Amino acid sequence: MNTKTMTRSLLLAALIAPFSLQAFAQTKPDAHAQHAKPGVAASAMDVPQDALPAVEIVDQFGKALASGDLKTVGDLLDPAVLILESGGAERSRDEYLGHHAIADAAFLKGAHQQIKRRIARISGETTWVGTESELHATKDGKATTTLSTETMVLNRTPQGWRIVHIHWSSRTKR
Repeated sequence: MNTKTMTRSLLLAALIAPFSLQAFAQTKPDAHAQHAKPGVAASAMDVPQDALPAVEIVDQFGKALASGDLKTVGDLLDPAVLILESGGAERSRDEYLGHHAIADAAFLKGAHQQIKRRIARISGETTWVGTESELHATKDGKATTTLSTETMVLNRTPQGWRIVHIHWSSRTKR
């Protein structure tokens, strides 16, 4: 199976996942409390133990992007990653790194991310992670708060977890 076919299969699996009992199997709300990030209420974190390695990749990706470490950003992305943002699409790691990654890194460099809620589910070799956060930044000397939602789909590869799909959506907080 080539990378393009595999990526499409993974995206289809991610779209079907909400209808799968296994993908949405719930545990007691406090079962994941020990995995809460500092400053995030345990009740806002719903991450099962077996999804933690993939969630760590999501966190590494965010830290690398915010610090401008585009080499690490690229290492964590699958070559055929599909990134959707603001009605646009970037259809590969190279396209993202050569286009929006630089602007994303510049914006995030001066921003503080405050995670409000996170959920993750794992099914076989695929994990999806949904994050709701506030981004606090300064633009033109004025403090701004952006509400952000992020979905990442990761696939387990021989090299470890790799991000195969990202969907970002945001708006200014009123």
